[in-house]
Parts: sequence; C-alpha cells; structure tokens
Amino acid sequence: MSSPNPLDLSADELRAKIDSREEKIREDWIRTMQARIVREELQKCYKAEGVNHYQVCHDLAETYNKLLKDAKVQGYRIID
Repeated sequence: MSSPNPLDLSADELRAKIDSREEKIREDWIRTMQARIVREELQKCYKAEGVNHYQVCHDLAETYNKLLKDAKVQGYRIID
C-alpha cells in the first residue's frame, strides 16, 4: 500500500503532512545535537581528569551511550 497521491489531498491536509514531516526531522536533529554536546563534554572531561576519567566521567559516558541509540536523522521516508 502506498500513501495517497499528494494531488488528491486538500491544502490543509497537505500542510499538516508537511508540518509533521518537518517536526520529525527537527526532533531528530535535536537528539543528534544533544548527543554531540554530551560527546564534547565527555571529551573535555577525559582531558581534564586524566587518569581518573573512568570514575569521574562515568555518568557522562553512560548518558552519551544512551543518546547514541536515538541520535540518527532518519527523515520521513522509509526505503526498503
């Protein structure tokens, strides 16, 4: 099954569809940027703490690992 033809949609339905696509992409980029910020903070922590970075930066490393699972910009189109 394919999605309905865009020419068959009303202007309001088309605008709502475009808005939902843009919102999804925006949310994906926000998650990606959050992961990037945490990664930069983790790098700073590693450099600043030196030998103790395993203990001190552990929470940041766990947070970064969790964010990496969702930090991909996939877009709205699914291709097999």
